[in-house]
Amino acid sequence: QVQLVESGGGLVQAGGSLRLSCAASGRTFSSYAMAWFRQAPGKEREFVAVINWSGAATYYANSVKGRFTISRDNAKNTVYLQMNSLKPEDTAVYYCAARQIYRIGAKDYDYWGQGTQVTVSS
Repeated sequence: QVQLVESGGGLVQAGGSLRLSCAASGRTFSSYAMAWFRQAPGKEREFVAVINWSGAATYYANSVKGRFTISRDNAKNTVYLQMNSLKPEDTAVYYCAARQIYRIGAKDYDYWGQGTQVTVSS
């Protein structure tokens, strides 16, 4: 069982930066692939980024590539999402998720956090 708690969301002006954190409980965190998704009002949840268990492999949605960076610290049971050059269209609730196997394009994650709101003003 893995429990996920996101933090670090908030209100930021366009062009600014935020770093989201996702703290995980459970001894097996380091064996899971971790991802970030987001959901804007009235829209479906969409994939943002994923990282494999060791941090050696990452993949990003085209909309955030070059602006966002996903990373993890297995010693701290935490995954991060560094978001730079934020745009109003990045406004959404951001969720972290855990999956046993790293797979690009997967949406069937085993565990989800409760989400953290990110609002980017123009």
